Amino acid sequence: MADQFSNSADQVSAPATRAVAVVPHDSTPLTDIPKALYVGTGGDIAMRGVGGSADQMWKNVANGTVLPFRAQFVRATGTTAADLLALY
Repeated sequence: MADQFSNSADQVSAPATRAVAVVPHDSTPLTDIPKALYVGTGGDIAMRGVGGSADQMWKNVANGTVLPFRAQFVRATGTTAADLLALY
């Protein structure tokens, strides 16, 4: 999996220039590590950050939220939020 922002002139704090739909999956990591996640339809999100050793449950995330979290995995089990976008 690629982390294009780890040693890049395109810093994590710079605005995103593209968005890719996220399909939650219990064992497959995201292809690239995003700057953040956009939540179109609110709910719970089970995910693990880049380099993390345990999943985190984000509860009751509201519609239209941008989470400044660099997710490596977005799990299907436990995720009720929908219309998720990875921001790069």
